[in-house]
Amino acid sequence: MKCPICNRPAAPEHKPFCSERCAEVDLGRWLTDNYRIPQEPEPEDEPEL
Repeated sequence: MKCPICNRPAAPEHKPFCSERCAEVDLGRWLTDNYRIPQEPEPEDEPEL
């Protein structure tokens, strides 16, 4: 298995990452919304008459 951040071999103690640094880079990307889970747009509400 390769590290998803730098493509080096994963280390057992940091799996799936190769190091603590790459694990922290990944966490930082999640916390700053660089990664997003795709979702369907919400339907527009009907306008009031």
